[in-house]
Amino acid sequence: MNVLVCVKRVPMVGARITVTPDAQEIDTRLLGFTVSPHEECGVEEAVRIVERAGGTVTVLTLGPPESVEQLRDAAAIGAGRLVLLETDGREWGPVATAAAIVESMKADEAKNGPYGLVIFGNEAADTGDYQVAIRVAHALGRPCATGIKRLDLNATTVDARRDFRGGDELFELALPAVVSVKEGINLPRYPSLPGRMRAKKAAVEQSAPQWQDDPVHKRTLRVPVMERRRAVILGEGVEAVPALVKVLEQIGVLS
Repeated sequence: MNVLVCVKRVPMVGARITVTPDAQEIDTRLLGFTVSPHEECGVEEAVRIVERAGGTVTVLTLGPPESVEQLRDAAAIGAGRLVLLETDGREWGPVATAAAIVESMKADEAKNGPYGLVIFGNEAADTGDYQVAIRVAHALGRPCATGIKRLDLNATTVDARRDFRGGDELFELALPAVVSVKEGINLPRYPSLPGRMRAKKAAVEQSAPQWQDDPVHKRTLRVPVMERRRAVILGEGVEAVPALVKVLEQIGVLS
């Protein structure tokens, strides 16, 4: 089973988020980069599938030259092939991104045969488009399921499960198929030292798709207003006990 995982280089936001003066991008000058948690789980799931059934894991990303860092992170946990569709750093919209992935896949599959399964993260952490997996599947004429939390691979089909109103929703997809997975489908492994050493030497297949303007245009980007809260000091020592008891009664802890 040859599995393709598509990932995206996104800002690592663990602190306050700010946007650029033109309100078009996240200000990344003081940020690191990673891939979305959903996509980390996608890479892990692909590696597990290949460990059980054999085959190759290919990880593809469309982004600037620095995206090689994220590809090597995937190689460190078991990805066998790394593919970079190199851009000049401009943000590609979901329509153009899907078109570039489809073009690359068609050329690759013409030489190496079809991917049995194509895995995406459910959405990118920065733009949250939710669109690329569906657009790729539609362009290739392959079945697609999104929001998946469990995959069970069979000889000619894959069972894909997702949460639905407190229960499970099960899809049986004929292979080859496209799925987008959510964080929690697995617990990604931590790269081993030998894995990191191998990743540094891993070859990266590179090509440069032609820039495509997207019919979906971003108008502005803004950070939601965060509610500010203040800590209230109830008192000090035993003098604070009556006030503490009153608060616990108000929130229903004490009956």
